[in-house]
Amino acid sequence: MRNKATKGLIMAMLITLAACAAQEAASWAVHDRNRPAPPVVTPGAESRLPPSDAVVLFDGTGLAAWQSAKDGSDARWKVENGYMEATSKAGDIQTRQAFGSCQLHIEWASPEVVAGSDQGRGNSGVFLMDKYEVQVLDCYENVTYADGQTAAIYGQKPPLVNVCRKPGQWQTYDIIFHAPKFDGQTVVRPATITVLHNGVLVQDHWEIQGTTLHKTPARYEPHAGTLPLRLQDHGNPVRFRNIWIRPLADEPN
Repeated sequence: MRNKATKGLIMAMLITLAACAAQEAASWAVHDRNRPAPPVVTPGAESRLPPSDAVVLFDGTGLAAWQSAKDGSDARWKVENGYMEATSKAGDIQTRQAFGSCQLHIEWASPEVVAGSDQGRGNSGVFLMDKYEVQVLDCYENVTYADGQTAAIYGQKPPLVNVCRKPGQWQTYDIIFHAPKFDGQTVVRPATITVLHNGVLVQDHWEIQGTTLHKTPARYEPHAGTLPLRLQDHGNPVRFRNIWIRPLADEPN
């Protein structure tokens, strides 16, 4: 009994010492009024509008923030009625500015007149850092493979649920993305992603397995800390509007 009591006392002391050490290591005391307050950001007048610290990538008036992903020339997608639309053989477009970890808001609509099926119906994609794709697809009563559905991390992770609206109706993605970290050729912290599709959680802080690829297992390849955001031209006239992004500062590993 004495040994058990002694062991219990030692364990309690160790726990107490660890807690004290952790508290001493903290930068700020609880409720310290000298602790810097977070910056003030003014929200948009409506939930879909950008906050004051957002980088507006498309406001319906032009493609100045975008360029051809192929050769860096001016983006050739159609702009009218407050949206831009992937046009035949115009190719993927990407932002002129590079981003890493971010909060992204983007709205899209598949064609109202349904043409094709499976992966041929309203197909496009949102590529974070030009590498990690959130699938855009018309999956309203359209059967396809699970990891290629709307809001899937393409080829890796199906969405938790399918919340597609009818063809032609506007849909929203709100994405929180944290870029991967590399030490030389080794990934030391995988990228993570959270996606809300039409306000519904469909990807919950999921660890991306690497660059999204077609019919090929994902793998990481070291890359720069910031890269462009890319929108895919998959041959379908998918529309986009109201695109804004907030760069996020990652916490240390």
